Amino acid sequence: MNAVSLDEVIARTDVWRGDHLAEAGLPAVASGFAALDAELPGGGWARGSLAELLTDSAGHGECSVLFPALTTVQAEGKWIVLVAPPHAAHAPALALARIDLSRLVVVAPDNARDALWAAEQALASGAPGAVVCWAARIDAGQVRRLQVAAAGSSSLAFLFRPSRAAGESSAAPLRLQLAATAHGRLGVQLLKRRGPPCRRTL
Repeated sequence: MNAVSLDEVIARTDVWRGDHLAEAGLPAVASGFAALDAELPGGGWARGSLAELLTDSAGHGECSVLFPALTTVQAEGKWIVLVAPPHAAHAPALALARIDLSRLVVVAPDNARDALWAAEQALASGAPGAVVCWAARIDAGQVRRLQVAAAGSSSLAFLFRPSRAAGESSAAPLRLQLAATAHGRLGVQLLKRRGPPCRRTL
């Protein structure tokens, strides 16, 4: 048996100390918001890892937190897949956010089971640059399946869920709570990350 020093173990990218932000296994994609990047492990949205975005309502700018990263992956020649968005995609708004509509796929399944299957298959294929899925009801096993599918790819993976899911266990390494602030801006709280707790609202 080969002896390995503690320093060698700590230097591995798949090992992190609880009082430090984890290093990303793959190069992260900048969120486009310096304050958020400073709090995200790896300095941005991690590729090959599921991020849960918890919010109670649509239309308060919750998708704007993703737009800069989505345009980055499209600039790399990759596609974006939206699975089961709660409202029809509004092409003019997406174009205004610099989303290339010619590299956008919207999947609108008839039921939640098919939506999760579509998201899992898209991630497992490794083809898209990003997969964004909305799920009003999803159990811990299904979240784990999405995380496993994401971990086998270099894609960005996002799952929008209702805020009530904040008290549930989740295999997603990153969980954020999104809500409108009193000043009409989008507030972001980091509920879970590979690193020390973040106690402030961004």
